[in-house]
Amino acid sequence: MRAVVQRVSRASVSIDGRVTGSIGRGFVVLLGITHGDGPEHVAWMADKIAGLRVFPDDEGKMNRDLGSVSGAVLVVSQFTLYGDVSRGRRPSFVDAAPPDVAVPLYEAFVGALRRCGLPVETGEFGAVMAVELVNDGPVTLVMDR
Repeated sequence: MRAVVQRVSRASVSIDGRVTGSIGRGFVVLLGITHGDGPEHVAWMADKIAGLRVFPDDEGKMNRDLGSVSGAVLVVSQFTLYGDVSRGRRPSFVDAAPPDVAVPLYEAFVGALRRCGLPVETGEFGAVMAVELVNDGPVTLVMDR
């Protein structure tokens, strides 16, 4: 499982001009799922993201997590995180899990974040989406499990 986590001041995702998810302060999580990922990967990733201390405290140090700043999460499925460009010019996506594997894990990840007490918005798995965000910092982390 791979996630690109961006700290944002606001973000939204649209499909065919219709906003399907929108947040203020929080994280945009681009989530990729690969073969062999399972519930243990979902639990670890959700817990790690929910607890990331990358929001500034009163002294300006990255010391607060999402819950302490009343933040939210916008989760967007992103199979292209497993694109392999080591050969040629056209990416290979053989490392991305097929939808019958990825969809249940994506949904489990969203549920796990919600069980952490976080407001979660989403895009739509497999859809062509337009993601708009204002990266705050910028702070961007790449996480693999």
